[in-house]
Amino acid sequence: MIKKPLCKSALLVMSVLFAGASSASEENKDNTLVLKDLFNLEYAANPVIMPDGEHVVYERRSMDIMTDSVRRNLWTVSLDGDTHMPLLSDSKNHFSPLFSPDGSKMAYLSSKEGKVQIYLRDVATGNTARVTDVAISPSSMSFSPDGKQLAFAMFTPTKAKPLFNLGFKPKGAKWAEDAHYIDQTLFQRDGAGMKKPGNMQVYVVPTIGGTPRQITSGNHDYAGSIAWTKDAKQIIVSANTREDADFDVFNSDLLAIDLKTSKVSKLTDASGPENSPKMSPNGKKIAFTGFEDNGKSNQISQLYVMNVDGSDIESLTPKLDRSVADINWEDNSKGLYFSYDDMGEKHVAYVSLSGKISTKTDKLGGTSLGRPYTSGNYDVTSNGTVVYTSSTGDRPADLAVVNKKGKVKQLTDLNGDVFDHKTVNKPELMELKSSLDERDLQAWIVTPPNFDPNKKYPLILEIHGGPHTAYGPGFSSEVQLFAAAGYVVVYGNPRGSTSQGEEFANLIDKNYPSQDYNDLMDMVDGVIAKGYIDESNLFVTGGSGGGTLTSWIIGNTDRFKASVVAKPVINWTSMIGTSDIYTFMSKYWFSDLPWNDYEQYWNRSPLSLVGNVTTPTMVLTGELDVRTPMGESEQYYGALRLQGVESSLVRIQGAYHGIAAKPSNLARKVGYILAWFDKFKNAEQESSK
Repeated sequence: MIKKPLCKSALLVMSVLFAGASSASEENKDNTLVLKDLFNLEYAANPVIMPDGEHVVYERRSMDIMTDSVRRNLWTVSLDGDTHMPLLSDSKNHFSPLFSPDGSKMAYLSSKEGKVQIYLRDVATGNTARVTDVAISPSSMSFSPDGKQLAFAMFTPTKAKPLFNLGFKPKGAKWAEDAHYIDQTLFQRDGAGMKKPGNMQVYVVPTIGGTPRQITSGNHDYAGSIAWTKDAKQIIVSANTREDADFDVFNSDLLAIDLKTSKVSKLTDASGPENSPKMSPNGKKIAFTGFEDNGKSNQISQLYVMNVDGSDIESLTPKLDRSVADINWEDNSKGLYFSYDDMGEKHVAYVSLSGKISTKTDKLGGTSLGRPYTSGNYDVTSNGTVVYTSSTGDRPADLAVVNKKGKVKQLTDLNGDVFDHKTVNKPELMELKSSLDERDLQAWIVTPPNFDPNKKYPLILEIHGGPHTAYGPGFSSEVQLFAAAGYVVVYGNPRGSTSQGEEFANLIDKNYPSQDYNDLMDMVDGVIAKGYIDESNLFVTGGSGGGTLTSWIIGNTDRFKASVVAKPVINWTSMIGTSDIYTFMSKYWFSDLPWNDYEQYWNRSPLSLVGNVTTPTMVLTGELDVRTPMGESEQYYGALRLQGVESSLVRIQGAYHGIAAKPSNLARKVGYILAWFDKFKNAEQESSK
């Protein structure tokens, strides 16, 4: 295995940053994880079965310490696990492999010549041609049935007409930049910042190269998967083309677009979203996901099929009560494969056109490197063998394969060089009953290396965001680094979480935060009851919705020694209008607007409880975050200081809401949390009973 060399100067900076902390995560222990190990982690993602049916190509993702980014290369492995070879592996990014219908060509995206472009590789010879020369990265590639054309989506800028200009600037004068004039409802997007004028449009380009031809137009985004009709005369896409799309955010439809005339025909017109169109191999059916919008904050996405003209829409999963994603047709067009979350684990399942469902594996995961969210990718061979990113709990995703008889084989070992000589404990499931209503709850416990149940350990409660998401027993670098520092960590799925059905998720509909607080306290009590927790050393942290709940918790109890509130919502009124998803939140998370029902917003705002807080608190947020903007954190930090609470504010530079996007920022986040907790941890931790 080729590993990346560590930059000594970069590691020196990291060690100096946390030099004042006593965190065990940075002690020189060969058998435990330390922060610099983050730069050595790799994981498998996006497996695609190769045309011979005996190999899979996948994205081997690693951390580039010199560019502070995730590097994506393409590797192949045989389904018997005997041959593991690089296909495109160097310092550039190569990703999103896609094979032509006849299997002779592989399209992929690459930055090998600077900007990301589409390339076409001949499978037999390896000869490669560059297909596009575009200024903005393409996505969502899709081959025409004859393999002669590629459709793709790309952001297409438009020129904004200025309302006002200063027209007398002298040549060579150095003036302030022009003002930003905004008349869009949704004018920013987390991960990108201020939205430039323009939209996602669909293009078609010959596979031998040429000029891409724009197929869609207008002030709407055409994004997601692209399907072709069997005769290659139309493409099927999903888009919300309503005039009030910024306010009716879910209401996307499936559209058929004539490639010759660009005529648009609407195939669906339900109240909710219709997404991810997939054409059956025989060209007779279109599969898609979606739901009828009932206004609840969480809604179950079902798997539907319909005729090519949009008639005879039928749900194949009406009784599943779990959201369906990542749909793929069986080669014979008799059914589809899909993924879904159940009780904190992601499954791959098959459903026939008659609606009969069978599960293929429940071990999909391992691609959420920072926190233990459900995750994962898969693909299926023509004989029903499933290749998937495998979640083991103690290391990131490897590839595994399960055949029709249920026999599982691991295909890769991408992190043996990091983990084989280290002690990393797998998450242990803790099942418990809610003290409120006896509902079944799930949590997982991760113990430190060399754990001794006869000793007492400090405890960290780590809370997921969303709030409609789910944690599970997958690998989490953050949780494992907390454990390596000597803490027991508990995390789980309180009411409001997904993977336990629509009713469980909607227990917090128009009522968040609320009794999810009680569920989290039950999880803490459940770990304490095991007898190895030092009750004077309880700590709490969480990010996004988890940060909101952390601030809610310390406003309701003083049982925690210290807290870290990461990227939170603190004041729901100020959140409306400043977040990039404010039209969604005001519609689905509240029953009215704040100026019409102020108490509803204030009563659910952690800021309303800040007068109760005595817990030492660090507030930590990405400087560029527009999902839960920095202003939320600044409000809370200021309120804590006014209350005389020992507190600090950490502004992670260059980070949007997804702090873990840059490996060094993930390390900083973990390092600051541990430094803060270590500062308040009692010295008598890990004492004998």
